[in-house]
Amino acid sequence: MFKLSLNAQILLGALAGVPSGLVFNAQGVESDFAKTGVYVCSLVGGVFVDLLKMVLIPLVFTSIAVGIANLPAHDAMHRVWTVTLANFLATTALAVLLGLFAANLFQPGAGLNPSLFREAMSGFDANRLNLQEFFVKFLHGLFLNPLAAVAQGEVVSTVICALFLGVGLVASGEKSRRAFDLLTEVLDIVMLIVGWLLSIAPLGLMALLAELTATQTPELFSSLGKFVAVVLGSTPLHGFVVLPVILFLMTGIGPHRFYPHVKEALLTAFATSSSSATVPVTMGRVELNLKVDGNIDGFVLPLGATINMDGAALCEAAALLVANLSGVELSLGQQLIVFLPPSSLPSAHRAFPVPAW
Repeated sequence: MFKLSLNAQILLGALAGVPSGLVFNAQGVESDFAKTGVYVCSLVGGVFVDLLKMVLIPLVFTSIAVGIANLPAHDAMHRVWTVTLANFLATTALAVLLGLFAANLFQPGAGLNPSLFREAMSGFDANRLNLQEFFVKFLHGLFLNPLAAVAQGEVVSTVICALFLGVGLVASGEKSRRAFDLLTEVLDIVMLIVGWLLSIAPLGLMALLAELTATQTPELFSSLGKFVAVVLGSTPLHGFVVLPVILFLMTGIGPHRFYPHVKEALLTAFATSSSSATVPVTMGRVELNLKVDGNIDGFVLPLGATINMDGAALCEAAALLVANLSGVELSLGQQLIVFLPPSSLPSAHRAFPVPAW
């Protein structure tokens, strides 16, 4: 009996979500049919995203710790470290340059009426910190109690704790064999759960895309036309031109061979708008489809999703949008601060913590 592959099911689910959302939108947001449909989609999509986030912290923690502990046994240990860090720095720097260029060239938000966004910005808390205070808060947000970091879902702090634990496992050698075996078994269990979540991904993605399509209004897009154009222009340029060129130069693999193997991760990232929530899907596809060593992707992918945030760097336009609406002029140095991972700052200081340089 013919059965669709998981890849095909995810693609069909994503394709079905858009027309479903358009049907709800055409019925009118106040109609009972649209309200019920959007409610069900938000419920299903929300549960799917919450399930992904549920496994995120244990997946990140165990995969990085086990990945680092296994690197000394890997023949290309030194190359894994150096290539990973060099790639992170290079791609982020390129994204920063592209984001700065596009945002300063087109100036999104200039000339818009702030009243359009008064309700959305009513709870906005703009903290203006001096440079010294900013770096104190930044460093404090990196090194949290491991239990607090896990409980609060602080990915950056969890990654740093896992890095220390992995290095500790390497340094202690055979004395920590039981701890290493335990972490490995936990990682295997988490990956099993990830497999279960992938099986419901078609339904989850369909619900997320249907809700997204149903709740967007033409008025919002028209008022933010320049911002949307800047983001939709710079992001594909980086994702489908800059990164594929780097991929081809480093591996000889062209985008026509690479993207079909990771399309589920791309669809999940698009539907959830969360690189962290996409990590479980990405790891599953990379190991199964691209046959990457689990020790390597367990180290590279969670770390990359945390600190190699090219998409956040490209959204420099969003910072200038808020700044222009608020009448604040950001210097080049203040704009560069925006590219730091927001999850590395304490939650109380994440709302636009602009250093007063």
